[in-house]
Amino acid sequence: MLDVFNLVLPFFGLIFLGFFVAKVKHQPLEALGWMNTFIVYVALPALFFQILSKTPVAELTQWGFIIGCTASTLLIFMAMFVVAFVRTRRIDESTIQGLAAAYGNIGYMGPALAILAFGAPAAVPVALIFCFDNTLHFVMAPLMMALSGNDKRSPRDLAAGVLKKIFGHPFIIATIFGVGAAITGLEPPVAVDRMIDFLARAAAPCALFAMGATLALRPLRRVPKELYLIVPLKLVVQPVLIYCVLRLAGDFPPVWVYTAMLMAALPTATNVFVIAQQYGVWVERASSSVLATTLFSIVTLTLWLYAMTHGLVR
Repeated sequence: MLDVFNLVLPFFGLIFLGFFVAKVKHQPLEALGWMNTFIVYVALPALFFQILSKTPVAELTQWGFIIGCTASTLLIFMAMFVVAFVRTRRIDESTIQGLAAAYGNIGYMGPALAILAFGAPAAVPVALIFCFDNTLHFVMAPLMMALSGNDKRSPRDLAAGVLKKIFGHPFIIATIFGVGAAITGLEPPVAVDRMIDFLARAAAPCALFAMGATLALRPLRRVPKELYLIVPLKLVVQPVLIYCVLRLAGDFPPVWVYTAMLMAALPTATNVFVIAQQYGVWVERASSSVLATTLFSIVTLTLWLYAMTHGLVR
């Protein structure tokens, strides 16, 4: 168990450090702007490029794995959406609740934690899950908001906006370039490669610190009743579901299955709050979902990692 704690605690330690510093220094949330820009537009794209450019091309076409993971995420989204819609009869609120239950922190926490836990072979499934899960969320959010009447754009503008979000996202661009480098065997010059390595190493610490600071500056003022369903769905049900689906979908290496479960067990992404804020729907409760799932994931992620690294999940 000690080895699992040694793996998990540095991650949550960085989140706590960001939380603590933000509480002590009393900086406004806007002060994180440039740090978030560095993380999203520079450091994490460098990490994804580095991972994918060194990946055998055959491993990037595991369609059974891709469909199984994406379908599992969609099922969790739809389950929470239906429950929320039955109660509220509002598509927009139900969409944010569905995202809170299904959209994990696969960008900030996923890559470094998975690679540290399971080694370099985890890099490819991480990249595949990230790419296709993000594409799913980029499509679902504006589509459902358009159906609710909250997004007033024409179908043409809506489709253009979705495509721009997908293909204009720094992570997706880095993924495309990384796959291109893997196919062509192109290697950057030594100086550029070293710079990419520096940036990739900075990605996880900066992202986790910024996440902690963001949580501190968006405190949990009340516990919405929806969290009693969102928290177990996100942290327990989703990893169990993805395990069952992948076992049915094909014979994948254990590292791929464990990586998919770990990515599914991550807490709600801060992007859910950003989407809620963008549409002015369920904003405070979206922030509460991010904080609550992050706190509870300290326990659940530790238990999942223990189970996976000690042969309790086969």
